[in-house]
Amino acid sequence: MNQITDNSPFNEIWDEMLSGREYYALHPALTSLLTLTRDKIRDFNDIRPTDIASLEKALRDILGSCGKNPTVNQPFRCDYGANIHIGDNFFANFNLTILDEGKVTIGDNVFIGPNVSIYTACHPLDPKRRNEGYEWSEPVTIGNNVWIGGNTVLLPGVSIGDDTTIGAGSVVTRPIPPNVIAVGNPCRVLRPIKPEE
Repeated sequence: MNQITDNSPFNEIWDEMLSGREYYALHPALTSLLTLTRDKIRDFNDIRPTDIASLEKALRDILGSCGKNPTVNQPFRCDYGANIHIGDNFFANFNLTILDEGKVTIGDNVFIGPNVSIYTACHPLDPKRRNEGYEWSEPVTIGNNVWIGGNTVLLPGVSIGDDTTIGAGSVVTRPIPPNVIAVGNPCRVLRPIKPEE
């Protein structure tokens, strides 16, 4: 598990980032942690794919928490890692990217296709404020037994209900209910999933 320091000034900016309030994203404590996490990600991505034990150990060192039987095909990218929490039997194909300025919670038995991106970071529309390094975060939640098709983007603040499938190439801009097929840009519910489909 990726541990966060007990240093008080750091905790203050860390808690501000996770709170959903605007915060200074260029704070030295945050940029330092981003760099340390990138070192860990590089190590993970350089492990031989046949060395399953080392891959799992390195992944657990990056993530905030991780259930049983995780599989993440290399390459993988994230910002902090500590804000990502995944359940049991997680599978992600190549090029999963997670910007985890906010909390990302992923349930059990979730399948993620290649080139999927999950974003929690939000930037001001005002260019002056944006250029000064301010942003905020909104959490993303994915339920149990969810399948997310390749090249899908999940935007900040969205949730996906249990037993739902998101079609390839979707851009998820709002919450998606459980037990449906949803697809498109913006992603919309296509139909319910029938039992044993």
